[in-house]
Amino acid sequence: MSRDEKKRAIYYLSKKFIECEMRYSPIEKLCCALILTTWRLRQYMLYYTTWLISKLDLPKYMMESNALNGRMARWKILLSKFDIVYVSQKAVKGNAVVDFLASRALEDYEPLNFDFPNEELMYVAATEKNVAKEHLWKLNFDEASNAVGNGIGAILVSPNGDHYPFTCKLYFDCTNNMAEYEACIMGLCAAIEWKIRVLEVYGDSALVIYQLKGEWETRDPKLVNYQKIVLGLIKEFDNVTFSYLPRDENQMADVLATLASMIKVSKPEDVKPIQMSIHEAPAYCYNVEEEERDDHPWYHDILNHEYPNQATENDKKALRILAGDCVLDGEILNKRRKDQVLLRCVDAIETKKILEEVLLKLLTEQESNILC
Repeated sequence: MSRDEKKRAIYYLSKKFIECEMRYSPIEKLCCALILTTWRLRQYMLYYTTWLISKLDLPKYMMESNALNGRMARWKILLSKFDIVYVSQKAVKGNAVVDFLASRALEDYEPLNFDFPNEELMYVAATEKNVAKEHLWKLNFDEASNAVGNGIGAILVSPNGDHYPFTCKLYFDCTNNMAEYEACIMGLCAAIEWKIRVLEVYGDSALVIYQLKGEWETRDPKLVNYQKIVLGLIKEFDNVTFSYLPRDENQMADVLATLASMIKVSKPEDVKPIQMSIHEAPAYCYNVEEEERDDHPWYHDILNHEYPNQATENDKKALRILAGDCVLDGEILNKRRKDQVLLRCVDAIETKKILEEVLLKLLTEQESNILC
């Protein structure tokens, strides 16, 4: 802080996380940033009180947490030698903006006229835009080339968000850019067959996209004919736009193209639309939610050190891995988290009782808030 009592930045510190550090939890990343700062500026922070302005009170979290992993415990010891005071981060006050505007007032100020004479015209334009969105389709295309062969993929996305995949195996030699054009043409032909009038086309080939937009010149003789075909197909639509899309955001079309390039197809095959789901836990964990049979909890085998009947060697290995994080306290089975916190394992009856208690507490708090 300077003599005129204004805060001035002295150091700007930054660090790029390596691969293993990218797997830290969000709170661990914040603590890592704090430890880096204290280490770099230790010659200043060792002899003075430091204010930590942040949304989270990291020193309190590290000092008062009962269970910390090895990394966080080491950071806790390193942080104990500094005098750090947490100060909550406040938003910029509204009067700061008012003071700024007041200090720069215009002498020849003219009041604004908010009357808009063309309100009806504005209403018609907005209506036409909404109608266009209702009929707007999207097309993603991509190609894949490898030692096995070449393949192309395209996906039509309806205004409702439904995905319709198309894929094709190329049994002729072609460059990557030629395959990109083939994928685009396949998607456009499918859109014309479905009588789509408004289409947004996305691809991860900057060369193809900007050539079709007319921003780049097409010099390769092999691509000139492809460009003419695409420009001819565009005339079948009322409106077509081309946009570049990074490869990370075009994964579905890339997967379809890779699938076509890797398999051998002797004749055209019609495959039903692909159904994609998301599993947030291993398959064996979903069995916990099933109804328990024979009055035994789901962890009965682990609790009694037994293997289920007809268990294979792989099943036994999976059970041993699961049991490695379990701690038995009398008749109570606990599962150890990564931060060494023990979680009690409960059966279906206890689970139902706990959920009822939590729901009752939430309803009670909600009623009390309404009465207040």
